[in-house]
Amino acid sequence: MAVWSVVPEYEDQPLASRPILSAVAFAGGEPVSEARHAARDFLSDVQAVHGVPVSDRAVGMVQLVVSELVTNAQKYAPGPCLLDLEISDGAVEISVWDTDPTLPVAQAADPGRVGQHGLEIVIGACHSFEMRREPVGKRIRAAVVLADDPGGDPGGRPM
Repeated sequence: MAVWSVVPEYEDQPLASRPILSAVAFAGGEPVSEARHAARDFLSDVQAVHGVPVSDRAVGMVQLVVSELVTNAQKYAPGPCLLDLEISDGAVEISVWDTDPTLPVAQAADPGRVGQHGLEIVIGACHSFEMRREPVGKRIRAAVVLADDPGGDPGGRPM
């Protein structure tokens, strides 16, 4: 279920200077497609309501990253996971929290390996990537730039 709300500390700020964010909680049994749809709907609102340009490439990359991160959370961590999306500095910051404190490790490149390439794809597709343990579980953050790079860099360009 998506939560679209104003964070109390921003209530007194003009609408244009408030952060644009969304939080979605998953109990653990929902299809990953719900996370992709939440990301797509968020970016549609970012464009339609807030007038922030979002390239088609960014929409596709965000859905891919969300799909990979939420899939891993559901596959390797028991219980709920949280998906946060926020527009910041010309990028969408994607954050997925889950209950397992074990940090994932990208495997060495192996074109013969079937599967387990998701983390490699996410790291390669994103402008920035970080992961950290939290008091309970872990949080993985990735950023996808909203504008296309005129040179064709799939990670976009920072604004």
